[in-house]
Amino acid sequence: MFSSAAALLLSTTLLTGVFACDDHGYRHKGGDDYASIEWGPCDPSLISDPALTCAFFKIPLDYHDPSAGHGRLALVKANATGVRRGTVFVNPGGPGSPGLDAVNSNKDLLLGLTGGNYDIVSWDPRGVGSLTIPGDVFCFDSTEDYNTFWNGTIELSGIEMTGNFSDPTDIDSLFSQAPIMQAKYDELAERCLSHPSGKFLKYVGSAATARDTVALADALDGPGSPINYIALSYGTLQGAWLVNMFPERVGRIVLDGVLNPLLIASEETAFIWPGKQLADADKVYDGFVTGCALAGPSGCAIAAQGQSAADVDGVIQALIGRAHAATRRNSSVPVTSADVHEALSDVQSPPSGWADFANTTFPQLVAAVDAETPVRARRAFGAIQKLQRRDHANDTKPYSGEAILCSDSIDKQGTSMLDVFKNIVSASRNGSELFTALWPSTFYYCPFWPVRAVERYHGPFNKTLANKVLIVNNVFDPATPVAGAVALAGLLGDSATLVRQNAFGHVTTSEPSQCLNNVIISYFTNGTLPEGDDTMCEVDADFEPFPGVNTEAILKALGEK
Repeated sequence: MFSSAAALLLSTTLLTGVFACDDHGYRHKGGDDYASIEWGPCDPSLISDPALTCAFFKIPLDYHDPSAGHGRLALVKANATGVRRGTVFVNPGGPGSPGLDAVNSNKDLLLGLTGGNYDIVSWDPRGVGSLTIPGDVFCFDSTEDYNTFWNGTIELSGIEMTGNFSDPTDIDSLFSQAPIMQAKYDELAERCLSHPSGKFLKYVGSAATARDTVALADALDGPGSPINYIALSYGTLQGAWLVNMFPERVGRIVLDGVLNPLLIASEETAFIWPGKQLADADKVYDGFVTGCALAGPSGCAIAAQGQSAADVDGVIQALIGRAHAATRRNSSVPVTSADVHEALSDVQSPPSGWADFANTTFPQLVAAVDAETPVRARRAFGAIQKLQRRDHANDTKPYSGEAILCSDSIDKQGTSMLDVFKNIVSASRNGSELFTALWPSTFYYCPFWPVRAVERYHGPFNKTLANKVLIVNNVFDPATPVAGAVALAGLLGDSATLVRQNAFGHVTTSEPSQCLNNVIISYFTNGTLPEGDDTMCEVDADFEPFPGVNTEAILKALGEK
C-alpha cells in the first residue's frame, strides 16, 4: 500500500510525463476535467507486482458544493488478460482498508473470478492512505501522545472479564471507567476535529465513495456505462448504497459478507456491533474447538488424546481464568485476560490460520500466563512482549475506519459511555460470550464522533435494479452474519440472488470453494445466476483447517452435538 509522504514524491516522480502538476503538488490532466485518467508505473517499493499500473483521479470533495474544493484518489489497475469487456471495481471494505493493497495482493484471484475479461481497478478511498486526498485521519501527533492520552484506561489495557461477566467485580470495574472514558472520547472528538485532517471529516462518507465509483466508471468505461463491482465486508454497505443511489447503472455486482444497511440507517453502531454483528462469532469458535478435538494432539496442541470439543473449550477457558486471576493480583502482568481474549480473536480469521494459532500462539500464551506468578513473572516478561495488545506500531494510529463508519452513521442520540458498557455486558450474556468485550472497537466511537458526512444514504434499499446483483455470505461469519445477507436479498427481491457458502470465517474467501468460484465466474462471464436463493456451496474437500480434518468433518461433528 502507499503509506508515506516520501512514497508520494517517489510515485509522483515515476508518473512524470503522464500528468501535469498543479498547485496542490499532485498531478492530473485537463485542469478541472474530473474525467481524465492516465496510467503509469507504480512505485515498486509499494506495489510489488510490476504488471500493475497506477494513477490519480481528481474528485470534488462535495459533489453538491463545488466551492468545497477537490481531492484525488490513488488508483491501481490490473489489465484484463482476455478480450476486455470493461472494468470491475473492487472495494475491500474495512472500513478503511486500502484498495491498492487489495489488488496488489489478490490480482490473480480477482482476474480469475472475473474470467480475465475485465480490468480490475481499486483505490484507496476517501479517508485512507497517504496518497488519496482526503487521506488517513489522525487525531494524535505521535505514538507517545497517543499512549499518554490513553494511559491508565481500557483503551490500552482492554476489558478484564471472564465468562459472560459472571464476576460482579468485573462489571463494577468496567462501569467505574465510564465517566473516564466518556471524558476521553469527548476529548478525542475535539482532537480529531482540530487536527489538520479534521477539516476533511465530513467528506469521507460512503455516499461520496458511491459517487466516486460512478465518476470512475464514466471515465474508464464511458458515461452511463454499467458499473461492475466486487465488495467485501463494509464495502457491501457502500455497495448497497451504490446500487440504490444509482439503480440504472448496476452491471454485475458481487456483495460478499453483508452488513445489513437497515441497521446503519436506523441504529447506533455501538449497539449494532456486540448485539448483531457478533451474533455468529461464537459459532466460528465452536468450529475451531471442534476441529481441534478432531485433530487431537498430533494436529492441535490444545487438545489431549480423546478430548471432546467441550474439553478443548475448557482448556481455553481455564487459561482465561488463570490470566484473569493473575491480573487481579497484579494489573501490570505482561499478559492479561483481555490480552488472551484479543489473541483468541485470531480464530475469527480464515481457518487456514487455525492450526498455527493452536500450535504456536496458544502455547506461547500458556507459557506466558503460567509464568505470571510473583516468582516467575520477571523471567517471562521478555519472551511474550510480542503478544501484548498494548504495544503500538511506530506510526501514529489512524482513525480512518472510525471516520468512515461514523460519517455514515445516524445522528448522535445522546448515548453515554455507561449505556455502551451496559450493552456490552448484556450482549455478552445474549450473544458472543468470548468476543463482545473486546475493546477498543471501531463501532464504539460513533456516539461520540464529532461530525457526520455531508451526504448519507439511509434508504430506501428496495430499488429495482438494471441487472441482478449476486449476494454471497458464509453461513458462519464472525463479523457479518448471514442474516445480513438474507435481509439485503429480501429487500432487493427479484433484483438479487443469494448464495450461501457452508463455511467458517469472515467473507467467502476465508475458505476455498470451487462451487462458489464457478457461480461467480459464470456471473461475470455470461450473466447467469442460480435460480432462487437456496444455493449452498460447500468448501473444497481437500482444504483442511487442521491436519487430516476438513470443513465437512467439522460441520458433521457440530451437527451431531
